Amino acid sequence: MIVAIDGPAATGKSTSAKLVAQKLGFTYMDTGAMYRCITLSVLRNHISLADEEALQLLIQEMDIHFERTDDNLVVRLNKEDVSTLIRKPEVTSHVSAVSALPQVRNHMVAIQRKIAKNQDCVIEGRDIGTIVFPKADVKFFLVADDIIRARRRQLDLKAIGEERTIDELVEEICRRDRFDSERSHSPLKKADDAVEVDTSQLTIDEQVDFMVNRVMNH
Repeated sequence: MIVAIDGPAATGKSTSAKLVAQKLGFTYMDTGAMYRCITLSVLRNHISLADEEALQLLIQEMDIHFERTDDNLVVRLNKEDVSTLIRKPEVTSHVSAVSALPQVRNHMVAIQRKIAKNQDCVIEGRDIGTIVFPKADVKFFLVADDIIRARRRQLDLKAIGEERTIDELVEEICRRDRFDSERSHSPLKKADDAVEVDTSQLTIDEQVDFMVNRVMNH
């Protein structure tokens, strides 16, 4: 079974997806972390997004691996633990542009489909229910108020030592929403058969329980 959880940034996708997968006994796949790994590599190697050949070589040489610990999901890029590095503001500010590139998305989609081929998965991202797994068994699309999303992002950043104002984060979130929604390749879009979940006033437990019950009653 495939459960797709889509939506813009800071709507609770990652946290919810991890817990939904845990409660259902499914594999959790964080596609956003995969795109962040590519973005980190692009920045480290000072590769221009217009240099298709260099990008292709970089993509082919990358090994992205997830390791589950008791409480966390460790993201490894070529064996290095980059779980914290990929959440830094510099990566966040560039990830939409990198992930919009067709060659990047095509490569990632192939990997995601391969991982999910023979196992039950909860997969979160922006185009899971529309492009990656259009025939997913259950689809959710999470939304939330901009201010609440900015507050959530502020707490996430504070946890890794970054201080940002709410106004800055609202502007950044809205800019990323526009970019993700308007890109020509795999835009952020709610699937026609997705269940919309407004997480603005929901606790994590409430949204997780709602989704788990929906999947179990499918």
